[in-house]
Amino acid sequence: MSNSSTITEFLLLAFADTRELQLLHFALFLGIYLAALLGNGLILSTVACHHRLHTPMYFFLLNLALLDLGCISTTLPKAMANALWDTRAISYQGCAAQVFFFLFFLTTEYSILTVMAYDRYVAICKPLHYGSLLGSRACAQMAAVAWGSGFLNAVLHTANTFSLPLCQGNAVDQFFCEIPQILKLSCSDSYLREVWAILFSILLALGCFGFIALSYVQIFRAVLRMPSEHGRHKAFSTCLPHLAVVSLMVSTAFFSYLKPSSISSPSLDLVVTLLYTVVPPVANPLIYSMRNRELRDSVRTRLEYTYRQ
Repeated sequence: MSNSSTITEFLLLAFADTRELQLLHFALFLGIYLAALLGNGLILSTVACHHRLHTPMYFFLLNLALLDLGCISTTLPKAMANALWDTRAISYQGCAAQVFFFLFFLTTEYSILTVMAYDRYVAICKPLHYGSLLGSRACAQMAAVAWGSGFLNAVLHTANTFSLPLCQGNAVDQFFCEIPQILKLSCSDSYLREVWAILFSILLALGCFGFIALSYVQIFRAVLRMPSEHGRHKAFSTCLPHLAVVSLMVSTAFFSYLKPSSISSPSLDLVVTLLYTVVPPVANPLIYSMRNRELRDSVRTRLEYTYRQ
């Protein structure tokens, strides 16, 4: 019976069997990856270079763009390389690194989205206290807690997962190293320790989701009491992008991990995983740019400046 000490590499799920389709997938994912790099890179450079965007909301948006880049860079380049070179292999250390960084960026992003909900709550429900509650020091501390929670969660799961004996081969039924798929390779009941860690993370995720939902209940109540239609429109404009990003991330991730086993299949698992790992990093810059006029104008100014250079 083999275990993790005898496994030197894992075999990832291939997108296609024929060479033509492999190259097509490579070209498609390359376009998606470049779009994510361009969109999030523009937000990073725009927020960093425009002093009028040096506010708490855009500081957290900068963190979100950085996390989106990290998340998609953890999974997609290896999938593109495998498709280009017609291979499925990933080293044991590379697999562990994928698990760690994917969980790190994903957990941190969810924490940042929770903090962004608090930012919107204070801005709309307690505008007179906004400066004191969300000063530069408070924003830095909240961001540090978000990044720290992502790091601790990633260390916990990575250490637990790769300390388990693996006896069911080395074929991972996913295009990147994902914990539920690796657990399928573990021996008998030895995976139960990691299952408890996953349940703990789910409880944390539900806690963050509850905080976001409660914040938006208070926000919508405050907005509906505003006498000015212009004020209501402005408040909704600053909230809808964040709400859309949260809905996209939560719905796809929850469906991926909590869907009934009766409807599970390799093809469906692959499609849903692509939705929550690839789509948000590409869609988030578009969502914020389309709904935020100030950011959209700053991005346009940044592009014009770059073109003139």
